[in-house]
Amino acid sequence: MGGPSDPPEGTPEGAPGGGEDEYRSVVFDESFVRAARLQEYSAQERITDHAPAVRRRPPRSRGGLSRQALILVLLIAVAFGTAVYMGVRHPYRSPAADRPAEPLRMTVVPLAPRGEVPGTTDVEQLYARSPAAGFRPGAEGVPLPASRRTEHFSDGQVVSALLTAKDYLVRSGLDPGVLTGGETRPVRVLVDSGQLDQFDESFDRPTSDGRHAPTGWLVRFDPARVRLADHEIRVRGTMQAAETDSSTLEVVTDHTFVYALRPAGPGRDTEASLFTVRRELHFRFDRDDLRLHQAELVLAYVQAGPLSCAEDATTRLNPLLSGQTAKSATPTGTDPYATGSTAALCGTLAPRAQPEL
Repeated sequence: MGGPSDPPEGTPEGAPGGGEDEYRSVVFDESFVRAARLQEYSAQERITDHAPAVRRRPPRSRGGLSRQALILVLLIAVAFGTAVYMGVRHPYRSPAADRPAEPLRMTVVPLAPRGEVPGTTDVEQLYARSPAAGFRPGAEGVPLPASRRTEHFSDGQVVSALLTAKDYLVRSGLDPGVLTGGETRPVRVLVDSGQLDQFDESFDRPTSDGRHAPTGWLVRFDPARVRLADHEIRVRGTMQAAETDSSTLEVVTDHTFVYALRPAGPGRDTEASLFTVRRELHFRFDRDDLRLHQAELVLAYVQAGPLSCAEDATTRLNPLLSGQTAKSATPTGTDPYATGSTAALCGTLAPRAQPEL
């Protein structure tokens, strides 16, 4: 006979042996029971309240899903904030900012003296008796002007443009390594990438075509002929910044550099003389230039003397030194049939521009 737990007719045919329940593998743990949407009332509750046999339980709050939703919202907020930040810091460039850099247009005008170049062994006396007496030495002579924001550029961006222009002036007109050492890299690193080919070609294959003269980019002397008698070069000039359009700042500089020079070779007893270079430079900046501390140099107008008009001022400036005179008061002839060159220009250095010794 079957036991108390066996069915009256015994175990059904085909059922698992040993009285094992075929649903024994299904486990209803506590979490499963608590998650059930229907709950059976107790017998006491059904007698007292005449309630239905079951009641519907309120849905449980699913904390895990809420946390996931919160994390997703936070990720979206971070992504949106990053996009806004990048858009402000690196805005999309306008078509004007994508235009290619213009080639530098340059003019170098030698100024020939009417007589002998005055000189003395006393450099301070040279400066004191010249129009450069009130000029300041070195980078002090290139102070930044008062600046203000423009419609599309902040105060910081305007100052950045002025600082880059000043850095260019200092490196290209005051650095001894550039003046007499033949270095170009201190200046080259400040040039807009779109002008580097023109810059390099100017020094590799200089020509007097108004585009490829090294002396249009920087001040350079021949160290085999002259040396600096005083490294504190005197400077005075002006700088102005203005917005040309919504994507471009322009800085115009006009400075006069005065160099005390002696003939190459040792000796402090040789007479020194003054050499003057006036440089009017026009710089252009887009937002990439401001960020990279670079500039597009679009115009360079240079007057320098005392020089001989017979000397080529394209590659280097070859000053006339103390006691020397100009070989010719007029420039060499210009061939109008020759292409790729510009007319030679030359001016006369006014006597009052020389020291009164």
